[in-house]
Formats: sequence, C-alpha cells, structure tokens
Amino acid sequence: MSEVPRPRIGIIGTGAIGGFYGVMLARAGFDVHFLLRSEFAPVVERGLQLNSAVHGALALHPVQAYRDAAEMPPCDWLLVGAKTTSNAALVPAIVQAAAPGAKVVLMQNGLAVEDALRPALPDSLHLLGGLCFICVHRSAPGVIEHQALGAVNLGYHSGPAADSAQRQAIVEEGAALFRAAGLDSSAMASLDQARWQKLVWNVPYNGLSVLLNAGTTALMGNPDSRALIEALMEEVVQGAAACGHVLPEGFAGKLLAATDRMPDYLPSMYHDFVQARPMELEAIYAAPLAAAAQAECELPRMRMLYRALRFLDMRQSG
Repeated sequence: MSEVPRPRIGIIGTGAIGGFYGVMLARAGFDVHFLLRSEFAPVVERGLQLNSAVHGALALHPVQAYRDAAEMPPCDWLLVGAKTTSNAALVPAIVQAAAPGAKVVLMQNGLAVEDALRPALPDSLHLLGGLCFICVHRSAPGVIEHQALGAVNLGYHSGPAADSAQRQAIVEEGAALFRAAGLDSSAMASLDQARWQKLVWNVPYNGLSVLLNAGTTALMGNPDSRALIEALMEEVVQGAAACGHVLPEGFAGKLLAATDRMPDYLPSMYHDFVQARPMELEAIYAAPLAAAAQAECELPRMRMLYRALRFLDMRQSG
C-alpha cells in the first residue's frame, strides 16, 4: 500500500515566526519552501539557524529559498509569517505560490486580519488564522532566537469548505502538521474567539513595552505597570464578551502567571518601533476597539494606549 505524500508547505515571510515554524517543519521531514526578500543571499549562503532554549541549536542548510514566489513550486499549505502591515503587498505572492485548493494560514496578531485579505484572494483558496504563542525574535539575517513556548492554535475563516465538519477537518489537518513537528497545536472551533484570547496578552504587553521601554520582566515586577496590565487584560475580556465571545474563567490570570514564568521578553511591537517599522496598530488595537464599540462596549484604557501609540507611530514616520 503506497504512503500518502506529505503536503508541500510554503513560508511567506521568513522572519522570526516564519523562520521558526519553517525550520521545525522542515526538520520533521516536510517539504518546506521559503520566500525571502532582503535576507535571501545570506540564507542561501549560510542557511537558517535556530537557537532555541527549548529545542537546542538547530540548523537548516541548504534551504529551499526563493526571491520570487513565481519560482516556488505550488504549495498545499502557505504559512504567512509577515506582519499584518504587509498583507496587501503579499497578495500576488500568495496567489502565485498556492496550489489549487491551498490552505493559507495568517500567522499574525490582531483581530479581523483575514477580513481585509479575503476579497483579494481567489475563492478556491481556504483562509485560516494561526495564533502563535511564542517568544521569538530574529537577531541577524537568517538567525532566529527562540526563548520560550511555541504553540500555535488554528481556526478556519473562509473558503470553499462546504460545512462546519469540512472546515474543522481542515483545521485539524493543519494542527496535525505542527504536532508532527513536536509543537503543541489546537484546532479552534471559533477563529474570532481565538483571536480575542490572544489579544488579552498582546494588547497590554505590546503597547506598554513601547511606551515604557521595558520587557516583560520589568513590566511584571513593577506594581504600577502590573496593575495596568491586569486592567487592560480585563478590558479585553469585557470587549470579547460584548462581541459574543465569553473567554474561559480565569483566562487573564493564567496569562499573568505564564508571563511570570517566562524569560524576559521584548514583544514584536517593541522591535518594530525600535527599528522604525510600522507598528501593527490597526490589527491589535483599532479593529478590536471598533468591534467593541459596535457592540456598545467602550474600552477606555485600551483606547488611550492606542492613541498614545498612534502618536509615536505618526511622529516616527514623519
């Protein structure tokens, strides 16, 4: 009896997120292809290096790397690891690299990021969201530093799957890929609920790391910043409930405890700000604020944080 071939996986945006999951999947035996921009040459020359506090020092060399998506083979799964601020520009690459009926996973933070991308994609492509619970950053071209965690939860957004059973089967298939690579992964019945759950962590830590120029250890160790984190978390939980997504009892407390156990971590928005890149303010702040407002729920602390970050973003961009 012939063995069922493993799916071909494409990584669109080989930064910290795309690089980490791509390396782990490739080392598990999957056929993984990486789309790169500025780091193409060093990655072709030296490969990808993953320095992981969990999995050890891992190297992938040679790397199936491409400058142009048109040169990639058709991929059954496409993992989009770029920031949400790049989504519109990535549409041609996604379409070129997708096999017929491919599953496209936006491994990004924020709310409703799939809504903006869906109209630009062919109806034949499945669109999923991927919520990554991980402490990871890029320290040099092709070099990824993994400090902790690594789970990824998946949910179905839209596409040709006819009913909920088919949609859930696709999500289960995706979660199985990550589990085969030694990573925790869950298939979520509701993508919107999964995204609200991730916002409970992202809203306070991303924004406060920028405003207060501090990592998680300092933020958690100071009673004033810790109280603000707790208040912001509770606001996100309230916003989720107003939008019809009641989060598990004690969810915010569990995230606080998990962050206490983490090594000091500077979230992705901190790195974006320091390197003068656009911050993901629309996806992480504006979209959930708008959704909560439509449900007649005001989130004043989150709105104040958003306005302060927008001031910094506009001033830095000139």
